[in-house]
Amino acid sequence: MSSSLFIPFLLGGMILTGSSNSLWSKWQDMQCVENCLDPDPRNRVLYEQPVWQTLQMFLGEMLCFIPVLYTWFATRRQAPVHLPPDSDHDPHVAIKLGTSSQSTLSGWKVLFLWIPAICDLTATTLMNVGLLYTPVSIYQMTRGALVLFVGIFSVIFLRRHLWLYQWISLIVVMTGVGLVGWSGSLVKDAIKQAIFPHLKSDLSTSDEPEATQVLVGVFFIFFAQIFTATQFVVEEKIMERYSVSPLIAVGFEGFFGAISILLLFPFLALPSVSKLSPFFDLPRGWHQMVDNAPVLYSGIAIAFSISFFNYFGLSVTRHVSATARSLTDTCRTLSIWLISLGLGWERFIFPTSFLQVTGFSLLVYGTFLFNNLVSPPPCLPVSPPVSRPVRIIDEEDEEADALLSSSVLDETAALPADLGQSGFDVIPEGHHLNQPKQHATPQAHV
Repeated sequence: MSSSLFIPFLLGGMILTGSSNSLWSKWQDMQCVENCLDPDPRNRVLYEQPVWQTLQMFLGEMLCFIPVLYTWFATRRQAPVHLPPDSDHDPHVAIKLGTSSQSTLSGWKVLFLWIPAICDLTATTLMNVGLLYTPVSIYQMTRGALVLFVGIFSVIFLRRHLWLYQWISLIVVMTGVGLVGWSGSLVKDAIKQAIFPHLKSDLSTSDEPEATQVLVGVFFIFFAQIFTATQFVVEEKIMERYSVSPLIAVGFEGFFGAISILLLFPFLALPSVSKLSPFFDLPRGWHQMVDNAPVLYSGIAIAFSISFFNYFGLSVTRHVSATARSLTDTCRTLSIWLISLGLGWERFIFPTSFLQVTGFSLLVYGTFLFNNLVSPPPCLPVSPPVSRPVRIIDEEDEEADALLSSSVLDETAALPADLGQSGFDVIPEGHHLNQPKQHATPQAHV
């Protein structure tokens, strides 16, 4: 693939797989798993198991090990390639390789990936709980607050500098998130209306509890963004210091996350804990999942989509930045909202839905302003043009000049004149080496 299309391919893949993952997760939450034949829909139980959903996410991330293991086995079957012995002792090759400041992430250093895995575990569980109480579009829009925490943590831990217009853009993002949460508290639960339209009168009598649930869900999702931002910043820090393939990084994060959940299973299985909430009733959640084909098949779809989504996300972090990753995560909000409207999961209610559109517009504008995709207002100071490409070009020019200097050529290309082995400098038979060498030295440098 062309290098000019590689980054857009990663961004497009992240949007596509991320949207698919959110929609599949919400569809899984809508599945009836108990008392589905009860004439009273209020007695029916939907699938609400955020712990099991988090585990299926980590199992999906572990699927990234499949191409890695395939490549490893295929490489072992091939004959080893032996380099010429001279290359092992070339001082210029050693100097070139020594310029890289990254070391391979191997051995005990792989445990560094356990830190973002724990952050991912906490954030995903909180977001799965919040998704139970909010429509999928509001869930995704509230996740737009991620750019706020990524920006703050980048300043604290990555020593980045934010300009005044970037801080204002973060405030704009927070305003957009607030409008989205407020509009969600004013809109009835469109999912239940779509499934049970004859319950419209019953739902209208319980608007206040419905609105309270949406606000609680928005709080869970908003709080989870702190852990997601920590995950992004830690991953970028690891990518800057160590050389690791995104597939391997995603696979290890899934492995460490799955181990962490399995270690919590004995504690969550205690009767005193499982009685606190149906979210922690693990045996009940297991039977709900394996005894209902839609839940099981959607879980498999979520596992595959999350594996691709995390691969694209880590690739964006590695080749661009964590902020660009949070930006792309925000951009998929519009596609999720439009698909939800088309599926009937949500309804455009006048004039309340205009608050949702306004909040989304502010959220996207603030995110674009933060990442310099739109021009800031003229009254705000802007950052100077980035001089990093010029610096790289200067370094490349200096390296080229150094390689073309006479000292390097004398050590690498020029042969001693008395050997008589260069280009056209062949000593005729019968001549001696003590003859004048007017043409030997210039031709030795050809």
